[in-house]
Amino acid sequence: MNLAYFVWHLTPAIFSIGSLHIRWYSVFFMGAFMVGYYIGIVIYRIEKKPQPQLDILVLYLFFSMIGGARLGHCLFYDLDFYIQNPLAFFRIWEGGLASHGALIMMPLAIAHFGKSRPTQSFYWVIDRLVFIIAMVAFFIRLGNFFNSEAVGTPSDLPWAVQFIHYDGQPRHPSQLYEAFFYLTVFIVMGYNYIQQNYWLNKGANLGTFLVLVFGFRFFVEFLKEADIWYNFYFFSLNQGQVLSVPAVLVGFWLIKRSKKIGKTGPS
Repeated sequence: MNLAYFVWHLTPAIFSIGSLHIRWYSVFFMGAFMVGYYIGIVIYRIEKKPQPQLDILVLYLFFSMIGGARLGHCLFYDLDFYIQNPLAFFRIWEGGLASHGALIMMPLAIAHFGKSRPTQSFYWVIDRLVFIIAMVAFFIRLGNFFNSEAVGTPSDLPWAVQFIHYDGQPRHPSQLYEAFFYLTVFIVMGYNYIQQNYWLNKGANLGTFLVLVFGFRFFVEFLKEADIWYNFYFFSLNQGQVLSVPAVLVGFWLIKRSKKIGKTGPS
């Protein structure tokens, strides 16, 4: 064994209550939501928006994120199984969330939220929300790392990680590649907000987020171990890559369109 490899032997479950296992992923996910909520409180205070409105928005976001991510996994990754076992859709504790599904459902929820709140329109919310989502993605990928899941392909690089609870083979820590990239996106976009460079054209921040996050997701997939049992391949691209391409294209379209529709400043 190469002593340069980092050995990760932490068990995915922190503790168990009967058949219920509390995993690191769940802890990181809930921690991300709590930190995101705190950042939302700061934004609402800065811009003098009523906090009760934020509480309503958080409910919209929470259920659309969980529901969308679960639906995305069922539709995009394992449709045959869930057609045969429809009640398995609700067994979220067994795993199975796809960011591409959340990407569809969350904007719909935000649009519905903003319909009756002119000062918190779709673009007002989402152009502030995207850097918080980057932070949430950072925590989620850390949860994947702690859970020894979504691992990278085999590697002999010095920083390769041996996930003892996966197969013990040295692999790319692809979860950390994504995590630290998303953290960088969060820091840069958060800095822009603090510097009040955030009042860009409507949709520009959303477009930038989509291009950066799903563009990176496309390339990092080359270093991730594919789950053969539910992935399909299209010209050597796996399912995660195929689903990321539309997100990147929409991102470029939003950036171009944003130049025509004006600012998304405080209202």
